Amino acid sequence: QLVESGGGLVQSGGSLRLSCAASGFNLADRAVGWFRQAPGKEREGLICISRGRFYSDTADSVKGRFTISRDNAKNTVYLQMNSLKPEDTAVYYCAADWDEYAFDCTVKVDRGRYLYWGQGAQVTVSS
Repeated sequence: QLVESGGGLVQSGGSLRLSCAASGFNLADRAVGWFRQAPGKEREGLICISRGRFYSDTADSVKGRFTISRDNAKNTVYLQMNSLKPEDTAVYYCAADWDEYAFDCTVKVDRGRYLYWGQGAQVTVSS
């Protein structure tokens, strides 16, 4: 099970940090991605990190503003979001790879790969 937290309302230019906490399995053994979905739009991949931090990837839409990190002791992955814009308003999801042995990750919304999803956290950026 994955649980996101840390969402909320922030002004344009502000920052938020989302957390993705896992229970029932070791998140350190899997690639993790962050995704978002705005009303009326398709789910969009943002950033991912592989197991062991071997590899990461970031979508152009958030490059230079969003970063991903792990705290293996807390079985948690974080999404640090800086310089937020109103167009970043969406429900944010984390997802974990089913494959414990993959050394890469993908920001594609690959539901065949990302089998474990959180319930989502609302982020609203006011102008």
